Amino acid sequence: MKKLSILPLFLLLTSGIWMSACTTLQVMDFPASLDAFERKGLVVLNDSALVLISSASGVEFRFAGDNCQVFLSNKAADGDYNYVSFELDGKYYGRKKVENSISKPFAIQADSSAEWHTLKVFKATEAQNGLLLFHGVSADRVKATEKTDMLRLEFIGNSITCGMGNDAEETPCDNGKWFDQHNAYWSYAAIVSRALNADFLLSSISGAGIYRAWNSEIPSVPSLYESAYLNADSLQKRDFNSFKPDWIIIALGTNDLSEGDGVNPRKAFDSARFVNEYFQFLQSLISRQPQARFALLTSPMVEKEKDILFHSCLIAVQLKFAEIYPEKPKPEIHHFPTITATGCSGHPNKVEHQQMAESLKGFLVRMINQAQN
Repeated sequence: MKKLSILPLFLLLTSGIWMSACTTLQVMDFPASLDAFERKGLVVLNDSALVLISSASGVEFRFAGDNCQVFLSNKAADGDYNYVSFELDGKYYGRKKVENSISKPFAIQADSSAEWHTLKVFKATEAQNGLLLFHGVSADRVKATEKTDMLRLEFIGNSITCGMGNDAEETPCDNGKWFDQHNAYWSYAAIVSRALNADFLLSSISGAGIYRAWNSEIPSVPSLYESAYLNADSLQKRDFNSFKPDWIIIALGTNDLSEGDGVNPRKAFDSARFVNEYFQFLQSLISRQPQARFALLTSPMVEKEKDILFHSCLIAVQLKFAEIYPEKPKPEIHHFPTITATGCSGHPNKVEHQQMAESLKGFLVRMINQAQN
């Protein structure tokens, strides 16, 4: 693994410029099945479309000329929709709603005279919101981005990792549907991955924890993790060979420690069960990804006595790991400073995700560089 190449963490929160039409340039159609379209996150090819499943899953490619059109459609139940975020030439371009069930174009206009432009397409919503389909692009020419030996990170988490409630630019808090403020592009996990120039995958599910959900006994993340679609309905299993992470970063526990919704009965947090099921999940991850190192995260939204309890549980997991796997490096623990979340529904906003990313970046740099020495 290469030494880390650290990029600036702070990115300007610009909205981008949306074009309603392309120029009169002759364009060609490039279907989603082409090798030029590099898949990121949980993505499968289905009926000539790339199906974007997980938060921040997407497609990366280069196009020639001053514009291109990205063809997307939405496949979500109950009249729901998805959001897509774009990054053009390393800068955030904006977020758009995708509610059409048939393929429609989203026009991207480049603001530089470079021959080639790099476009990254990200699903801003999560697996629970249904599927976002990438059908291909119209452009002068397309090609794959240059391959590099990148650090690979997988984040396993809950709504915080999904980026829930962090982007109220179009829809204010307490308006719209529960996911209208989702933007996985501004999740702390995506931010820190960009800062570390890392390839990343978010395996995150809002409301879920290690052994229970925030207001019910199900679902838990381990119960859905091996599904290709991160849900209980699909029989298709995830292809664990498609992404081989160097580090797996687990940010679960906030929902296990939740007091619930005050309506459904809620048992007290069971620390012994939490530690046991956390460790069992780690064992399943080791069997799937034996090359990976692990980092265990606390939560900036868990405070006071619960924070102490949470941290002690992670230490217990760490000690159990060291006992069972003495030949492996033990998981490292990162303790997030507490934040007062001011995003929607009590979640961190974009600025607070930046703060989380800054905290996590220093920890990861130390751990990764130590592992390489």
